[in-house]
Parts: sequence; C-alpha cells; structure tokens
Amino acid sequence: MATLADRLDHVLGVKAAEQLQESFDMQTVEDLLRHYPLRYATQGQPLTEEEPEEGAHLTVIGRITKTDLRPMKNRKGSLLKVSLDAGGTKPVEITFFSGDKVRHLVKEGARAMMSGTVHYWQPTKWNLSHPDYLILPEKGEGSVESLTSVHGGGALRGLAQSAKGAGGIDMSFFEREFIPVYPSTAKVQSWNLLRCVRQVLDQLDPIDDPLPEPLITEHALIPVSDALRLIHLPEHKSDIEAARGRLRFDEAMALQLVLAERRHQVEGRAAKPCPPRTDGIAAAFDKRLPFELTEGQLTVVGEISADLSRSHPMHRLLQGEVGSGKTIVALHAMLQVIDNGQQTALLAPTEVLAAQHYRSLKKMLGDLGTAGELGADELATKVVLVTGSMSAGQKKAALLDAVTGEAGLVIGTHALIQDNVEFWDLGMVVVDEQHRFGVEQRDALRAKAKDGASPHLLVMTATPIPRTIAMTTLGDLETSVLTQLPRGRSPITSKVVPAKVKPAWVDRAWERIREEVDAGRQAYVVCSRIGDEEDGKAGKGKGRKKSDEEKEAPTTHSAVDMYEMLGSGPLKGLRVGLLHGRLPADEKDRVMRAFNDAEIDVLVCTTVVEVGVDVPNATVMVIVDADRFGVSQLHQLRGRVGRGKHAGLCLLITESGPVGTAMARLEAVAGTTDGFELAVLDLRQRREGDVLGSAQSGTARSLRLLSLLDDLEVITAAQQLAREIVESDPGLKNHPGLASMMRAAVDGERLEYLAKS
Repeated sequence: MATLADRLDHVLGVKAAEQLQESFDMQTVEDLLRHYPLRYATQGQPLTEEEPEEGAHLTVIGRITKTDLRPMKNRKGSLLKVSLDAGGTKPVEITFFSGDKVRHLVKEGARAMMSGTVHYWQPTKWNLSHPDYLILPEKGEGSVESLTSVHGGGALRGLAQSAKGAGGIDMSFFEREFIPVYPSTAKVQSWNLLRCVRQVLDQLDPIDDPLPEPLITEHALIPVSDALRLIHLPEHKSDIEAARGRLRFDEAMALQLVLAERRHQVEGRAAKPCPPRTDGIAAAFDKRLPFELTEGQLTVVGEISADLSRSHPMHRLLQGEVGSGKTIVALHAMLQVIDNGQQTALLAPTEVLAAQHYRSLKKMLGDLGTAGELGADELATKVVLVTGSMSAGQKKAALLDAVTGEAGLVIGTHALIQDNVEFWDLGMVVVDEQHRFGVEQRDALRAKAKDGASPHLLVMTATPIPRTIAMTTLGDLETSVLTQLPRGRSPITSKVVPAKVKPAWVDRAWERIREEVDAGRQAYVVCSRIGDEEDGKAGKGKGRKKSDEEKEAPTTHSAVDMYEMLGSGPLKGLRVGLLHGRLPADEKDRVMRAFNDAEIDVLVCTTVVEVGVDVPNATVMVIVDADRFGVSQLHQLRGRVGRGKHAGLCLLITESGPVGTAMARLEAVAGTTDGFELAVLDLRQRREGDVLGSAQSGTARSLRLLSLLDDLEVITAAQQLAREIVESDPGLKNHPGLASMMRAAVDGERLEYLAKS
C-alpha cells in the first residue's frame, strides 16, 4: 500500500520515477496524482482544440475514413496519408513516413488511437507526422479471450502490452467512456502517465481529508480521496465535474490561506505614522500645480494619505491606464512622508526610466526639489539618482546624501538594493512596474528601514490587473485604480498594417511620420530586437551556413538595421536617432535627452521606451513586427504617444497572415484602448502563468484547475473563509489539515516567495 507522501521510486520503481522527476519534477505520490488530465478522450470525440499549437503533443481517437499510399518525392520509400474522423468539424490529417510497413494495419474503417506532434504546413492546416498508433477493437472485442496480440506501433503499443496477462490482452480500458489525456513531454507521454497513475491508485491507502467536515458539507464538496481517483478515472461526466469542483476549491483555499497569512503578518508590522501637514512640502507642491487633479487622482491621494497616517505599513497597489497620472499621485505620497522627517525611494526597472523619473520629478518640484542649492525653497528636499553605470564620484555623492538623510527622495534601479546603499531613515518605497522586479529585490529594499520598522510600500503598474488576478496574487494589497485620463491628454488611434497583404501601407506609415515631423512633431519606431548579433553566440556572423530552422523562421527587423534603412531611405533628411539597451549609459541618456528636447525627429528603439518615457510632442509610434510583442506590451508601448495636446497614432506592422491568432490579437489591440479588456485577453491567451512564482508565462502553472478569470465565486468564498480562519488561528496550529493542504498545493519555494512579497 502507498500514501500520498511516499516516494515514487518506492511505488513505481527507479526507472519510471526518474523519468517523472526529470520531466515534471515529481517526487511523491501526491505530485503524480495532482498532475491532472488536461482533457478526456471520448469515443469518436476530439481530444483537443481544432487548431492546436505548433509542436504540441496530441492524442486522438477516431475512425480511419481514408488512406492514400504515395511515393516520397526526394527519397526512396512511401508516405501513407490518413484521414481520421475524431468527431471534430474536419478530419485529423496524419502522415506515416514508412507507409509500406503500416498500411496492412492502418486501414479504412478501423478504430484507432494516434499520438504525435502537431506540424503546420499552411497557416490553418496541420497534421500529425509519423505518430504512435494503436488499432482499437470494436465494442465487444476487448476481452482477454478475443485478443492475444496488439496491433500498433510506438509507445501506444507498449501501453496496450502492459495490459497483457496470462490469458491474453485486456483492451477493455479503451472502451471507457472517458480516457484521460495528460500534459506530456516527448519522453513521458500521456499513456506513460496513465499507466503510472493506475499503478499508484491500485496501491493507495485511504486519505485523511484536510478540510473539516462542516466545510465539506457547506460547500457540497466530495472527499479529497474520491476527487483524486475520479479526476483520473471517471466513469461519468458528473464524476469529472465533482472532482474538479473539489480540487478547484482546494487550490483557491490554499492560495487564499497563504495570502491571508501574509496579510496578517503585514498588519502586525510597525511603521512610523506619516500624517498629512498643512504647512509642509506636500501642501506647497499642491498649491503650485498648474492644473487640477482629476476626481480619480484626488480620491487615490486621499486613500494613500490615510494609509500613511497609520502605525502599520501601507501595502497598496496603484494601477491605472497608461498616462493616467500615477506618477504625480506617487510624488504627493512621497512628499507627505518627507514632511514627517523620513526618506523615500523610487525603484524603476531600467536606467532609462530611472533617469526619466529623476528629470520629470525635478521638473515637477522646481525649487522644492533643490535643497542645498542657491534659490531653493525653505521647504525644499534633495532629489538624487543612483544607477549602476554612474561614475564613482557621482555615485559616492549620491550615496552620501542617502545615508546622511540629506536626500529626501532617492531614485534608482536595482542598484538601490545593493549592500553598500544605506538610508538615514527610509519611510516609504515606491516600486514602478512591479512585474519587472523579483520579490527578493523588493524585500531587500524594505529591509533597509530603521529600527526594525517596515517602510510603507506603494506598487505602481500601468498593466491593468483583472479583479480576480488582484484577489489571488495580491490579496494582501489594497488596490487603487485610476481610470480617468488627466485633462489635456489626447486619444490614441491604432491601426494594423498587414505588410504582406498591403505592402503599400508600410510605405504610407513612413509618409505619416514625415507628415507629423513636418508639422513640428516627433515619432517612435519600435523594433523587437537590437541586431543580429544580440544573442552573443559565436558563429552567428557572416559566412555561417544557416540551419533549416533558421531559413524557415520568420524574418524580423532589428533596430540597428531599421535605423540605417530609414535614415538612408524613407526618412532621409530627418533627424533619426537610435536607442537600445546595449548602448553605454551616457549615450542612452544623451539620446533620450535629445529626443526630449526635440533635437531628434524620429527615435528608432527597442522596448526600453515601454514604460515611463514621457515626450508630449511625440504623436506617432510605428511598431515593427508587432506580432512579436504581447498584448500588454503593445498597450504599454502605444501609451508613449498622445501624451500632449495632439492626438496619437499607433501603427502595428506585421507580416502575419490575415487569418490566425497573431492577427486576431493585433486587431483586438487596435480595436480598444481599454487596458482591463486587453488584460483579460492577454490572460486568456497566455493562461494564468505561474501566479505564485516569478514565471510570467503559461508554461509553469501553479494553478492546475483554478481559472483566475472564470472562478470568481470560488475565489471570493475561499478568500473570506481563509481570512476568518487566519484571524482566529494565525499559523494554522489548530487546523493541521489546512496547513498541510496549503503546503501541498503551494510548494515551499513559492511559500517563501509569497512571504517576502
């Protein structure tokens, strides 16, 4: 018999356990049983979506409707083209390279299971090339008496062979209404996982349910032992729904318990209260503003001011559309802290953005930001910049201002959290674009506060976060949202430019830039990469023969090449500049200053301008190879234009075909400027990603069943319950089952990550 905590090598043997650990990092029985089926094959039904991803491993069951044996064109041998009716709107096309060897088994009319890799040979046409296969018996032919041999090839044949007993082969498993199909790899495929799961379930001891019985009854849940069996081997559709419902609730509960614990810990920390003053620098700054704050900005300023007045640290997320005025709200908060004799730190993701913040905040403050200089206001504070590429003398002076308390506002990149940076009395940390920083980095900066106190924390993001995401990943942060654009901001129009279908539209894009420059305005041209040599690998230069994969890969345009092409071609005569991340820091700063001062008409750049760069005179942005960027990134980028009195225009150039997900994504971006709508679209396309770790893609998912977009009711119920439990039992000492469930669903590394964030 086996328990959830048993090691897989003790239950399955060393070889199988090593393969599972290498491919999926599974070590225990529970790890395996929580690797849930991706979907279920039903007799005559498709196992996957109509247009799966290139390179995906698929398993399909259906009936062979057509076979066609034909000679190979460029070498000896034959191809067998097969059409399989798997219940979809069109048949699955399959190719066997050794057609002569399989045609006697793969015949029209036969039921078959096929498993292979998806290859697209046209934008919307795909097939499975040389898959593993298994010819399935008709109903009533699956008993051990009727089958003594397996007809098939590859690992599927091995799966069937594993069912061989003394009297023959039991194919009855393939008669099941639902056959689980697992997330798999080329080395460990779905049927390998199924065999391991069946072996484990045959040996599994009864499982103690971690949820209290009243909770199970209240939410109409099935026991966890039933859920873990039925999720893998359901007899009916209702079994799948009941199992998923229970396990989905477990995931929501585990996450919300972690967040409730973190929220409880934050509320238990001490911070120096920083109430507003009527005679300080913040009030003086308000009086000098040449414009009125929007109603939304005033509301958020009030929320943050109230948080800062309390004796435990503020933990607030400030999210708002690109250009919604987050920076001035954050500056007001920092000035309120400075009014109370403490320092503030603003952490930016890049040196370009840190320098931009430094210049813009100094400009906003005027003589209120020039303490120690002639003509400074009596209430003035000192603003300093700390970056990794500063000269030794500049850095030494800035660090001295930070440690002595001369500087009330310290702006920098990750260089701020290095060991040699010390503050006199750090009272508040503002993190711009939270997703660019690791939790460990933010934690290190927070640790620089004085006398064990925690600084107040304000996290800003221009990437809107749907409510369920905020509840699940940021459950301990209070959230403020800015939706209004400040007065004077102009609308942005976005258009997709299909370069292959409408090449003349590309020429028109460059003409539009000329027209804007002739009218006294400026433009960006954004590229997805710097240059051909950027991967840094030897042998990538001239004279190297390209691989077949490189020949087939879509061409992208580098910033360096685009700079040269535009400057000598369509934009000849204009002042064209180049900005990318590999330029020396002083050169980047020089180029950005020149663009700010309208000494450059067109800035060809990479995504170094994605966030925070503010040039109100820039009205046009052309994004080259726009299909290479994510939805949120495109939304961020286009927010760099339309920041002044003139309307903005964003042109998305793509060589993608008119049909497909890439074009649909670009059309969606062009069709709306609602960042929350685009955030939901982005999430649906990328999946939730690893919401508990640092991974941002959908490849490493800590949420197996819970959907952050679709399961709001479950998340809300779990959040309320988790907060009540943690409030009455911090540390879950009286709820050992819940504590173990939390640890099982969220591994130790992520728990540590969350504890710091």
